[in-house]
Amino acid sequence: MAAIKELVHTEGDSNTTAARGRWDAGQDDPRIRGLLDRDAAAFMHQSLSSPCLSTIAKAQGIWIEDTAGRRFMDFHGNSVHHLGYGHPRLVAAIKKQLDELCFAPRRFTCEPAVELAEKLAALAPGDLGKVLFTTGGSDAVEVALKIARAATGRFKTVSFWDAFHGAGFAAASVGGEATFRSHIAGPMMTGTEHVAPWDGYRCPYGHDSLEASGLACANMIAYVLGREQDVAAVVAEPMRATPNPPPPGFWKRVREACDRHGTLLIFDEIPTGLGKTGKFFAHEHDDVTPDIVVLGKSLGGGILPIAAVIARRDLDVTGGFAIGHYTHEKNPVTTRAALTTIDIILEEGLVERAAELGRHMLGRMQDLMARSPHVGDVRGRGLMVGVELVEDRDTRQPARDLAERVFYACLEQGLSFKVSQGNVLTLSPPLVISKTDLDHALDIVEAAVLAA
Repeated sequence: MAAIKELVHTEGDSNTTAARGRWDAGQDDPRIRGLLDRDAAAFMHQSLSSPCLSTIAKAQGIWIEDTAGRRFMDFHGNSVHHLGYGHPRLVAAIKKQLDELCFAPRRFTCEPAVELAEKLAALAPGDLGKVLFTTGGSDAVEVALKIARAATGRFKTVSFWDAFHGAGFAAASVGGEATFRSHIAGPMMTGTEHVAPWDGYRCPYGHDSLEASGLACANMIAYVLGREQDVAAVVAEPMRATPNPPPPGFWKRVREACDRHGTLLIFDEIPTGLGKTGKFFAHEHDDVTPDIVVLGKSLGGGILPIAAVIARRDLDVTGGFAIGHYTHEKNPVTTRAALTTIDIILEEGLVERAAELGRHMLGRMQDLMARSPHVGDVRGRGLMVGVELVEDRDTRQPARDLAERVFYACLEQGLSFKVSQGNVLTLSPPLVISKTDLDHALDIVEAAVLAA
């Protein structure tokens, strides 16, 4: 097999680096080592996954615990852990539903599935009111693409380089992350055009401010839509999950360009929706309504897999075709989990809590930037904050080795998070975290950055 140059994994921290090797060598407790070795022998190996980082024996609240009894605050959670783990109200609702109705064949409907669809339609803005469920976000993105094709009679898309929309061929094709679309993954789906994203700190268009970068990016999207004339949809995260919020007015410009050219706007809110950014939908920050929105990950409350597509009512044009038809499309247990998750988020004020604690977290990390020459940028919304590490602020050279040292130093101190783009510490705690625990976690990050 031909040698493949190692990729820089912008979607997460790699399990193939020397730093991971050193960490792995230190996992010598037999309670951990034995299960890790069995996992590596049983599962296909893939970057970002197997071989695994460690083992998990327990997950409760904001904590995960390995088989040796070490506890970690989980600021990663694959973005499913808005409620933390094992929320007692959610567990009780799932158990009750299992006793009442455990499954519904997809040709039948059931009360929890209909109630969830109605709930999402009531919460979504504008005329977003028709719903389909899948078992994962990647599949939900593909359903959204089918709707866009059927509604417009077109097949092309415009999306961002470095974006992640899922691992399926269509989702990876509209995605722009090399780990999922390069080398063995190709050839990808045709008609998936890409543009460089906005970035106020490291702008691919050569600008030195978020506003200028956003304007250049919006103009490029409008230019491509005008040149192609037959694009079905622009597909994007309203806030890039690296994380990287857009400048004010960005999405309004894109919305206007889509409207001019008959192109739909699809927002992927799989990692950022359901209150994570301090608004129930992340796109509410930008006062723009998409034509289709996709939810997933945390929708199942950190217990069960479920994702949702919410489309404009007039896009319900696929009645003669099967665009989802998933075995668990109207599963009463997963839909009950999603209903209960939404109720907990709303009734416990977790959206407002994310906004309040997020301002505190952002402020503390901005203070760290003032104290460390290796913190080049701090950005985010709500309880999703990114700390970009650089070799020095003049060159803005990404400090990937430094980011790994900080990551593993934090793991040693009981804090787990994700490294995005190779050098961005992405801190995404559960919405239920206490301010005391949040501050303790931020103390760990600060100490690791200042000591690195």
